[in-house]
Amino acid sequence: MKTVNGNEIIQLFESWSPKKYACMPNDPIGLAIGTLNKPVSKVLVTLDVTHEVVEEAIAQGCELIIAHHPPIFMKLSNLRTDNPQGALYEKCLKNDIAVYAAHTNLDVAPGGVNDLLADALQLENRQILDYSYEEKMMKLAVFVPVAESNRMREALAKAGAGQIGNYEACSYTVVGEGRFRALEGANPTVGEVGELHVESEEKIEVVFPQSIKNKVLKAMLNAHSYEEPAYDLFVMDLSTNEQGLGRIGKLKEPMTLQDFAEFVKIQLNVPALRVVGPLDRTVQKIAVVGGDGNKYIKTAKFAGADVFVTGDIGFHMAQDAEVNGLSIVDPGHHVEKVMIKGVAEKMTALCADKKIPVTFIQSTIHTEPFKFI
Repeated sequence: MKTVNGNEIIQLFESWSPKKYACMPNDPIGLAIGTLNKPVSKVLVTLDVTHEVVEEAIAQGCELIIAHHPPIFMKLSNLRTDNPQGALYEKCLKNDIAVYAAHTNLDVAPGGVNDLLADALQLENRQILDYSYEEKMMKLAVFVPVAESNRMREALAKAGAGQIGNYEACSYTVVGEGRFRALEGANPTVGEVGELHVESEEKIEVVFPQSIKNKVLKAMLNAHSYEEPAYDLFVMDLSTNEQGLGRIGKLKEPMTLQDFAEFVKIQLNVPALRVVGPLDRTVQKIAVVGGDGNKYIKTAKFAGADVFVTGDIGFHMAQDAEVNGLSIVDPGHHVEKVMIKGVAEKMTALCADKKIPVTFIQSTIHTEPFKFI
């Protein structure tokens, strides 16, 4: 059977949930413990990394853990193994288990934590609640001999340039004349050293996201026959790949806040939750943010939400929301556990598509610290 390196698995994961999506300053994402440069056949997916979760990984024969909550959140001043947290890291290292954390980048990623929560709440016509990431668009204009224009367009399209919405290989061409005189030491493809040469050329223009600039330029240079290609490169006042935290959408049918709260309990599988607002109020437009959403209360209200579903709401924040007519349903922070099934299924599909033989195991350890009495 093919041996898979841990780096291959994480490269595939980051093609879906890249680190650049992280929206918290100094978010401790990425490899936290161990090494990815080793064979990996089994991966445990979990919300939190606890002693029980690591024991589960050992029992299942996993070489890698993918977690949502980073196991090392604050910088360490020491690494002592005679305290519970240090002993946890020691257990991972002694059993050669690497731990990789995907935190706010997984919150933001399409199909990540917030989309999974919106799926569970059956929100329709959903949009991003708070935009936090975008890529600037660029335009390349390159001048090529007419005979080479098709080859150049194909090379640029293969590199990803010319993708506009649901259309690919988009380009614009203008035919004209290029003039140049090759100096001593030059090795011109056309024309002679010391003589002014006129060449029938096409100007090919393509747009692309800034993140693939180097790839596009490399493809252009490789496809060009000139020793010194002439081209222009512009940063455009346009953006693409806009991403962000939280989702807002509508329920298929309006319901009372009381009924909606009961619906949330069932859909997110929680034993209890907190509710702010009149229980007989009719609601339909719902905003949701996984984890601690205190800082997004005003954003949810401004977006026109009837109810904001999020965790860890503080007392005074709840009062402010109530005064401003925004209802809140707080099912706790731990509802982010939806990522366990979501990540395992997504990565299983991605690996199957690439024929990477890795098994993703969903953790069954309950890591909710709160007990409801």
